[in-house]
Amino acid sequence: MKFDVRYYLVAILFIIFDLEIAFLFPWAVVLDKIGVFGIVAMGIFLTILIVGFIYEWKKGALEWE
Repeated sequence: MKFDVRYYLVAILFIIFDLEIAFLFPWAVVLDKIGVFGIVAMGIFLTILIVGFIYEWKKGALEWE
């Protein structure tokens, strides 16, 4: 049985953004110990992921037709 390529794209995007949450929990637990460097590093990480999400949204990878 063949599946549409968009099914795989949505599945990969779900895994990527699900892993983002897995990285946010430990960061939030030690936030008071890592200081400004940790906040800046997580800000860069989130910025890269948000830019990727916006790119996928603009390309139409999240739309079902």
